Amino acid sequence: MKHERTVPPRALRIAIIGAGPGGLCMGIRLKDAGFANFEILEKADGVGGTWYHNRYPGCACDVPSHLYSFSFEPKPDWTRPYATQPEILSYLEECAEKYGLLPHCRFGDAVLRARWDDAAAQWAIETESGRTLLADVVVSAVGMFNDISVPAIPGLDTFAGTRFHSARWPRQHDVAGETVGVIGSAASAVQLVPEIVKRAGQVYLFQRTANWVGPKQDDPFTEEQLERFRREPRVVQSVRRKIFESFGGPRAFEPVRAEMVAACHAEIAKVTDPSVRARLVPDHPWGAKRPLFSNDYYPSFNRPNLELVTERIDRITPTGVVTANGRERRLDTLILATGFATTKFVSAIDVVGRAGLSIADAWSDGAQAYKGVATAGFPNLFMLYGPNTNADSIITMIEYQVDHVLRQVQRIARDNLAWMDVKPAHMAEYNDEIQRELEAIAMWHTGSSDYYRAPGGRIVTQWPRSMPALEEALAGLDEDAYEVASLWPR
Repeated sequence: MKHERTVPPRALRIAIIGAGPGGLCMGIRLKDAGFANFEILEKADGVGGTWYHNRYPGCACDVPSHLYSFSFEPKPDWTRPYATQPEILSYLEECAEKYGLLPHCRFGDAVLRARWDDAAAQWAIETESGRTLLADVVVSAVGMFNDISVPAIPGLDTFAGTRFHSARWPRQHDVAGETVGVIGSAASAVQLVPEIVKRAGQVYLFQRTANWVGPKQDDPFTEEQLERFRREPRVVQSVRRKIFESFGGPRAFEPVRAEMVAACHAEIAKVTDPSVRARLVPDHPWGAKRPLFSNDYYPSFNRPNLELVTERIDRITPTGVVTANGRERRLDTLILATGFATTKFVSAIDVVGRAGLSIADAWSDGAQAYKGVATAGFPNLFMLYGPNTNADSIITMIEYQVDHVLRQVQRIARDNLAWMDVKPAHMAEYNDEIQRELEAIAMWHTGSSDYYRAPGGRIVTQWPRSMPALEEALAGLDEDAYEVASLWPR
């Protein structure tokens, strides 16, 4: 990412939805390019996005932090290879402060809807406070982890104890001595369960599907290593480059599949109870679902106060969880570690484009966009971490998308455009190509990858190629792919 400060020929009113890594990166690049009239609209009370909301014990990144950070703002003193949530959030807060983004942020005011006005060629954005913001350009930095997923379990709302989603962990809640139920056994549960069993009196983990959990090379950096990182920036860049080169997109999984399965089985073998051990072995191929990593998850099942429950949940009562065999496990606290509605993207907001087209209707068969950043029928609306852009280090992928979006915004300003809208034919051709490539990745077609699929069956989250391939795809301006209209005098 290059930082060459320029002055745009025309001021634009720009709204960025979300103050997570994508929104912050977009704001930084806009400022560098001389666009000063932008607001970052954020429903939370601070920056960070998913790293602001996810504060559960054990929350950490599964991408090494020397790469899971902006290329233009390296952090030499990450305390460990895979940083925890507090350290990542602190880094993002420091970026927002350093690059002067806080005056542009509007916290605690969620965007409810956005409507395109054909006649005025502008977006009207309504927020929870009742404010309406007019914008020439909207950049959605909502991403995949915006809407929490709450399971439809009978009686869930009747539970009289403490109940919350893992992504909305109450700041002051302490499970010390409590009897706790955790529903879900994917990424967040794998991280939080080993932590809460250290304090809770009893923990019940309700598992519907076992997941592959591999080991994590995560020994904290020594003071000698940290001192070298601080003293020699080239060392940090070398570490970052090696991590980058170790990723190769989904096709790189196949050569290491057997090795990863063996590593996961070696971790499962650490569970001493053969019955529990057997129920922790997944029934789907490694890679069919999001790969998970933890050094503590399987050993935690050797603790006497953790019980793995694999019977189907029948209902929830005011006092606990009843499984299909009729047994009720009484609880003080119920934690929903049930993830996010990952396939919604900006459609988590009520967005209406040209001629009254709702994005929910436009995406009725699943979210799709041209190169992940623009969708037909929604002029001057760009997306970061949009459909089919999820792979490897999302921060790196976001930087490629931000640079591409910035070039489109600069074109609108330079050419005095009222609007630009990707042509349906170009979007369809591009998505057909991506879907053909996704069809060729066998591990995502086992029937076990709901994390990746829209209800209609399309894989809408995953990028089928490498990170450099996305950079290449987004390198141009793609003028021929867009319909444009010149700005009339106002």
